[in-house]
Amino acid sequence: MKAFLRKEWMEWSRTGRLLILALVFTVFGIMNPALAKMTPWLMETLSDSLVDTGITTAEVTVTAMMSWSQFYKNFPIGLMIFVLMCSGSFTAEYEKGTLIPVVTKGLSRKRILAAKAVFLYGMWTALYFLCFGITYVYNAYFWDNGITGNLFFAAACTWLYGMWVIAFLVCFSVLGSGASQVLLGTGGIAMICFILGRFPKINAFLPGKLMEGMELLTKAVGREEYYAGAAVAFGMILLCMGAAAGCFDKKQL
Repeated sequence: MKAFLRKEWMEWSRTGRLLILALVFTVFGIMNPALAKMTPWLMETLSDSLVDTGITTAEVTVTAMMSWSQFYKNFPIGLMIFVLMCSGSFTAEYEKGTLIPVVTKGLSRKRILAAKAVFLYGMWTALYFLCFGITYVYNAYFWDNGITGNLFFAAACTWLYGMWVIAFLVCFSVLGSGASQVLLGTGGIAMICFILGRFPKINAFLPGKLMEGMELLTKAVGREEYYAGAAVAFGMILLCMGAAAGCFDKKQL
């Protein structure tokens, strides 16, 4: 398993996937406070062009809350890019037949699955908190993160939502034979969760609730509103991994 984890690291490094994703999440981390910092200048620039139409703009006071608002707006894009880049993690192995030699030499299929899943979860965690950390440091430098409530709990909830999506990515990677099937399956589950979240009575019990971090930061709701969604997300992660392990044992490589 250690050898397979090393192999995953070498593959990510040599294909440039690690560098691309690190750059993407770094740019997002910098862009969140940068856009907030530029807001007064943008509003001032727009005010000159809008004055002829009779529209006036008020002075904007920038706070860390505006930067965190950008963070939660950009989060789905970052997650989407991660899923797109990793959708072929398993299926590329099937197409090239690279798993057959290691399986025939005695490497357990469960360890192969565990190594790939652990690597995906680990990379998502590292990249997510890289983006979060950059935004946090810049916000602390320019403004004050103290005006936000439940900042780290909200960040943990959003991270858990990403882990939930990746669990389905792993599951559909085992069931499917191509990257397009993996993307359709994972995207379909996320879309169903989004649609069901439009119904207030069941929204609190869906993993999609975990993406509503700004409500925690503004203290509009308490932490207890997110416990059910977090428990469901965690339970579904375990179910997905169990289903993936059972199916991978019977998968024709």
